[in-house]
Amino acid sequence: MRKFSSKQFVIKTATVGLLLNMLVSPVSSVLADAVKTPAATESGTAATDATTTQATAVKIPSVDSLGLNLKSALLMEPTTGEVLLSLNADVPLPPASMTKMMTEYLVADAVKKGELSWDKKVIVQENASKQIGSRIFLAQGDEHTVKELYIAMAVGSANDATVALAEEVSGSEQEFVALMNETAQEMGMKTAYFINSTGLDRADMPAKFRPDTDRETVMSAMDAALLAKFIVTEHPDFTEFTTIQSYKFRERDKEPMINYNWMLEANKDVTNFKAYAYPGLDGLKTGHTTNAGNCFTGTAVRDGMRLISVVMGANSEAHRFTETKKVLDFGFNNFEIKQVVAPKAVIAGNETVPVLKGKNKDVSVVTDAGVTFIVPKGTVSPEIKTTVVTNDPATLVAPIAGASKVGKVTYSYQVEGITQIQEKTVNLITAEEAEKAGWFKLLMRAIGEFFGDLFKGIKNLF
Repeated sequence: MRKFSSKQFVIKTATVGLLLNMLVSPVSSVLADAVKTPAATESGTAATDATTTQATAVKIPSVDSLGLNLKSALLMEPTTGEVLLSLNADVPLPPASMTKMMTEYLVADAVKKGELSWDKKVIVQENASKQIGSRIFLAQGDEHTVKELYIAMAVGSANDATVALAEEVSGSEQEFVALMNETAQEMGMKTAYFINSTGLDRADMPAKFRPDTDRETVMSAMDAALLAKFIVTEHPDFTEFTTIQSYKFRERDKEPMINYNWMLEANKDVTNFKAYAYPGLDGLKTGHTTNAGNCFTGTAVRDGMRLISVVMGANSEAHRFTETKKVLDFGFNNFEIKQVVAPKAVIAGNETVPVLKGKNKDVSVVTDAGVTFIVPKGTVSPEIKTTVVTNDPATLVAPIAGASKVGKVTYSYQVEGITQIQEKTVNLITAEEAEKAGWFKLLMRAIGEFFGDLFKGIKNLF
């Protein structure tokens, strides 16, 4: 046998170590954002918890620095639900015509489900014809399509068109209001309560059709943002209506209705509104009553990121838009959407799961989807907390097809200075098929395990 000197041994060991490091380092870099250590195992379910490297610090200005003069305000990123700015956002307040967002959502939903069609003719009933405030002066017996009425509601905030649509969906406005309140609960709106489809004060409703209650419609800024979130995510074609700058409802009308939303990006060339036009803004709904003041739920998209802003209790029409600009600028200037984990990611420490009766004793696993969070602008490596839970090993019996769910991975992230934690769970799936072993291999494996356990037991005796 050839012998090596101690010096030769050290050199060769170092060489082998260098080669191993070269081979491992590319893998290490890929897994740098998913490093974990086993934390606990309960009832055959493994849980792993760890964090990535520290994020690059980005200073977020305080809300106070914006100098907002409002009763309440909120800024939300809709795909994550992350609240980026909050000012008295959970206080229930009269929302005025922002109430119509729920009517818009439910009508669009009925069309989406095939329960209603845009070209269906609606016959105007007495309640709709007696509405006051913003309206298009519908008379009882008039006929207009769902789409025409929807545009009148979205662009001109027409109370009569709104009630006509509510009655078409549910038979009566109060039946529709019951649906509004039920949907609000399903959406997770905690303070919202509706008494009509329009947002009018109870005293301004036609006496014959007032609900038997002394309550008024209320909704917090948080609830308004949640409602807007469902609109923009479930009905992305909302912009077909909300970006209409003006609309002539009837041929005989002298003037078209003008969109109350002065901030539409398209208004950048309109003399009266260009000072308020905001890049990327394409919705959503204004509101005004004496009790509510001036309100606005706006939404804009920039560099692939959409934000939803809500301002309530502004002191003028113009003021609600200048305050909205402050809120949206805060979001777009300080935050960005970032994919923090790619699809098909390998989780360090959980590269495989054990398989019973398989050709191999384990199978490689990866995540089935990527994860996106909203992070402070300029963040390079956000600090992501990762928890892995695998299925009970007793249930992982070969054969197991590729892409089979064998667990789940939960990622969570918190922006410094914001209490809300972003969280997303994806599936852990097999990266390949786990084939079943033949009977002879299983027999040999069982014999090997038997003697292995036996020798281990004997060793422990000594």
